[in-house]
Amino acid sequence: MCRHLAYLGPSEPLGRLLVAPPHGLYRQSWAPRRQRHGTVNADGFGVGWYAGDDPVPARYRRAGPIWADQSFADLARVVRSGAFLAAVRDATLAGADAEAAAAPFAADARLFSHNGAVTGWPGSLAGPAGTLPPEELLSLEARNDSALVWALVLARLRAGDDDGRALAETVLEVAAAAPGSRLNLLLTDGATVTATTWGDTLWYLTLPGSGTVVASEPYDDDPRWREVPDRTLLVADRAEVRLTPLKEPGDTATQAFVSPKEPRT
Repeated sequence: MCRHLAYLGPSEPLGRLLVAPPHGLYRQSWAPRRQRHGTVNADGFGVGWYAGDDPVPARYRRAGPIWADQSFADLARVVRSGAFLAAVRDATLAGADAEAAAAPFAADARLFSHNGAVTGWPGSLAGPAGTLPPEELLSLEARNDSALVWALVLARLRAGDDDGRALAETVLEVAAAAPGSRLNLLLTDGATVTATTWGDTLWYLTLPGSGTVVASEPYDDDPRWREVPDRTLLVADRAEVRLTPLKEPGDTATQAFVSPKEPRT
């Protein structure tokens, strides 16, 4: 299991949202309040951010616990961005991929994170993996479940799906192949944040004039945090948050729900 967070809004030091809050992602690496599976997220961490007019995000990732990296604390104090995604990792299985296995994964202008685990990994995803070209499988950044889920999402994006459809269809595909998987996915292109809830917690916070935060759990006790129901697709930008229920694998019924536009001043 992992914890992750994405932010869109006015340019802020990374540390204001990741380190400074009393229950920020930094503290969630050893003391998460709402994590249902696992207790310590010390198997790696990472942050990706967008700078200036460059559409390709920068990343900083490490294999160890975030609290042991003094370079990150210094970086987070001075690096500012209006869009970033960060994660702390609790590995599903032991592996030797080091920082390559730590989110955020990246391609083109997007950053991606997976909070959860694929049941029966790796055998359960032999079918979905077989839909990918061999060169894509050989190019996987790491040999873990999150990297393969990202490859499935990326294949849909490059085939023309929008971010919401790419995440939703990947969740349904993986859930059908590996029932019981936990598939909270988080994706950003620097202008929008798209996420799914499937087996674990997700919350969002919108502040007038101060942006939108989407996170595994609240980083403080602000009463404006809102929990996202399980089996939901979230799409957010700097102006509004939209929620759409996800159907179960094999359910052909169409469902849709759009949240009221968040008030802005």
